[in-house]
Order: sequence, then structure tokens, then C-alpha cells
Amino acid sequence: MTFSESHPEVIIIGGGPAGASTASILAEHGHRVLVLEREKFPRYHVGESLIPFTFGPLERLGMIPKLRASHFVKKFSVNFVQPDGHRSQPFYFYTRYDKETIAQTWQVKRSEFDQMLLNSAREKGAQVMEETKVTSLLRNDSGHVIGVEAETKEGRKLTLMAKMVVDATGKEAFASNRLGWRVGDPFLNKVAVWTYYKGSKRAEGIDEGGTTIAFIPNKGWFWHIPMHDDLVSVGVVAEGKYLSRDGVRDPQTMFERELRENRWIQEHLSSGSCTGEFWITSEYSKHSKFGSAQGLLLVGDAFAFLDPVFSSGVMLALKSGVLAGDAIHSALAAADLSPERFADYGKQMRMGVENMRKLVYAFYNPDFSFKDVVMKHPEAGAELTDCLSGDLNKDYSSLWARISEFVKLPEDLPYGMPLAA
Repeated sequence: MTFSESHPEVIIIGGGPAGASTASILAEHGHRVLVLEREKFPRYHVGESLIPFTFGPLERLGMIPKLRASHFVKKFSVNFVQPDGHRSQPFYFYTRYDKETIAQTWQVKRSEFDQMLLNSAREKGAQVMEETKVTSLLRNDSGHVIGVEAETKEGRKLTLMAKMVVDATGKEAFASNRLGWRVGDPFLNKVAVWTYYKGSKRAEGIDEGGTTIAFIPNKGWFWHIPMHDDLVSVGVVAEGKYLSRDGVRDPQTMFERELRENRWIQEHLSSGSCTGEFWITSEYSKHSKFGSAQGLLLVGDAFAFLDPVFSSGVMLALKSGVLAGDAIHSALAAADLSPERFADYGKQMRMGVENMRKLVYAFYNPDFSFKDVVMKHPEAGAELTDCLSGDLNKDYSSLWARISEFVKLPEDLPYGMPLAA
């Protein structure tokens, strides 16, 4: 057992984007960081589309030069397609943002992208143990988290102590599930079925990497994400009872049945071949009631996972990691790891999630159209663009007032604040 493994200041459970970014920031600050990842990287993960305001945390992490040198497909736009195949004009990010920064982003293969992030954390000094599964949180008599128990692939059991434990376990939400903090969204309980096609139709030039959202009449939507190596990620999202109607349980049957519901998707996949594997997941949107406890902090999807229609997941994960890294550094410097130290972190992350959540709710209302809002209130277009692009930590009260003329928006969930000691 190495010194850093025996005496880390911070243990991070999970090496995905949230965990890797937290580790990178802490290592840059000179802290001893240990990342425990249960899988062997590179590993498969869905969620390939990055939104413009991912640029900020990626720049802070030093990843922009690596991404610009990569073979990832460049993404300049998003467009929407009606069930009859009618496609909107692409929305190009450069109509609002600086072409040299956030006006262009990427469609990434997550196995490669996540490996790049984790390798960067290693290069900055973080120690990473892969194929190591955390089995429990260690707590003292006062209930404070003081470390973890884990087990390696070979069956070696570890008891690891640290000043701070970070839960970056994604949708697994290791800590909040065990502590009884995890709750579902009362409305966003969708199911997704997806696969990959090779050789299917795609646009050319600047439009090649555009994300397409294709609607199913009053039921749900498809994503269509062009990637490198001539692959396209394509999936359908809808209520589980709709996708499984008539007793269908097979993901492939669900997916292929829905192809008939959008002409654009059907046509674009007609010339390609499916790679053969179909994936399914459900109960998208879940949140933790609390963001931290004494000795514990939640980041990324372990904090809150939101329906992926606007591709906000990776941006929120990276942003939470950067914010968490800085917040933990300040707390360690002050020798104060109480939950109150992380109040600002919790408020910033919850604000961002709630702003995007309002747009997701509006999107799923069959009587709502963003176009109608902009037609009546042209000045709302800029704010709508900013929010959809990931600029989530600012006051959108005027935008919500205008959207509320068309559809009822949800109240903010009272979650995400620290847990009082």
C-alpha cells in the first residue's frame, strides 16, 4: 500500500467526469487525492453530446487543447425535427457566442473522453485505483464520515481513512441511497432505449456534428448524435408505460417500433446498420435531499441527475467537480469540513439544476412550444438560448414569467443544501 493510498486527504468514489474533475482541481492545489473506481477504464458510458458552457470547466481543467487535437466530431448546432420529418433551421451557437470559445463544442465517445479526464487527474498528481469497489462509508461515533471500506478485484479488503469523502458515483448515488437522501422527480420518470448505427445518413460540413432532437407525437423524442468513426448514437425517450405498451419488454422491439413515429429518424437510419446492442434505463431524474454532511460531499449525478433532453449532464458534472475541488481546498485550508462550508457550492449546483429543470418540464408539456414564447416575447430568445446552452447560474425570473404565460412551471425542489451537523 502506497503512502498516498494509506494517507489521502480526500477519497473520491468514482472516476467519471465529476470525480476526475474534482480530483484534478484538488491535485492542482497540492492535496493528496485517491480516486476509487470500480471499473477498468476505458469503459462504456452514454451521454456523448457536450453543450457550449461545458467550455468553462474544461478550460479550467486544461482540457481544451486536448479536445481540439482529438478526433471528436465538432458540434456547432442543435436542431429539432417534427414527426413528419420537417426539420427546423439549425440553431448555430456562433449566432450568440464567440466562435473561438463556446460557439463550438464536441460530440464525444465517452469511453475515450472519460479516460482523458481521468488520465489528466493522474498527470496532476491524483492517485487512481481502478477495479476497486467501495462497499461502505466509515463513520465515527458522532456520525461523521471519516473514510470508506473497499475491495479490490483480487478480493483484498481495504479500510481507508480521509478528511473528506466525495461521492462521484453517478446515478448509482452510493452515499445518498444508503443515507436515505435520494428522491425521484414527481414528473420526470422517463425511460430511454438506445443503440448505435454505423454508416447512416448525416449532414456535411458545419452541420455534420449537429445534435438532432426528433419528436414522437405527444409521447417523447429521439436523440441523434453523430460521432467519429462513422457512428451515430440514437435513442428514444418516453414514458415507460408507452414504450412497453402491449406487453413489450424487449428494448430492441421498443426502439424499432418507435422508428415509425418519426420520418426523419427512419430515413436517416435506413442506409446504416445497427451495431447490435440495445441499452435501456429508466427513472431518469433523481435528486439528493442534501449536498453534504460532515466529511462527505456529493458531486455530479450523485448530487442530482436530470432528464438528458438538453444534454446538461456532463456540463453539470464537470462544473460540480471544479466547484467542489475549490470548496474542499478552502475547507481543508480552514480546517473546517462542516456542511456549512459547502453551502455556496450546494446553492450554485441546485440553482443550475432547477433552471434547467424548468425548461425540461416545459419541453414535455404537449401544449408548449419555445417558438411561441419567442414569437410573443422576442427579448426572451437570448435568455432561452443562454439557459439551454448551460449558462445556468443567473437570474432567469423574467424568462420564467414569460414561459408561465403558456405553461405551469414547477416550484424549485427544496434539496441540495448541506445537512446541518
